[in-house]
Amino acid sequence: MRTLSWLGVLLSASVLGGQDSGAKFDTPEARVIEVTTAPGQRSAMHTHQVNRVMIYLDDGHMTLTDAQGKVEHVRWRAGDVRWSPAAGPHVSENVGSAPYRIVEVELKNAAGGELPENPLDPVLTDPKHYQVEFENPQVRVLRARYGPHETGALHEHILNRVVVLLTNQDMNVTTPDGKADHARAAAGEVRLGGRAKHREENLSSERFEVVAVELKH
Repeated sequence: MRTLSWLGVLLSASVLGGQDSGAKFDTPEARVIEVTTAPGQRSAMHTHQVNRVMIYLDDGHMTLTDAQGKVEHVRWRAGDVRWSPAAGPHVSENVGSAPYRIVEVELKNAAGGELPENPLDPVLTDPKHYQVEFENPQVRVLRARYGPHETGALHEHILNRVVVLLTNQDMNVTTPDGKADHARAAAGEVRLGGRAKHREENLSSERFEVVAVELKH
């Protein structure tokens, strides 16, 4: 399993070229940070020693310049989620006209391969609301969307996961024994989730959208 013993070199573009709000979470499986980068802000040359999942909270346009001077333009829309593998030396710069925020999930978990069998997997029991964004041996990334006042099917999460809210949340979360929890949170909040079995109901007249990065082990 990877550890933070590399801390001297495990510096993200955000830490070097943006404002790192500090680690929101740091567990044996992942370190999660949120980064804000201003227009024109440029990083020092740096590397990424671990794979990452990037969740973009705002539209953005970045250039990546490697040690040989090759420039790559990277553009995204708010709500996009992308896989970012470990990378060699490069410089990043916000070449857009507005600041952007990125939630970076730095993966310390070893590749776990296949998902454990789960008959209540949300993708199986509630495909209307849950879809797979992408999957690889380290993570499965889910996106959930609920329309106003929609209720989902009973499902179970069996892996630890990083949850990033893309919209405001106002939901009832009900367990099989009938216990209901009123969950409220603001867009942009980041949380850790563990094993859970429940049904979700969007109490709001607005749509709800969330990304969950499941951490394989």
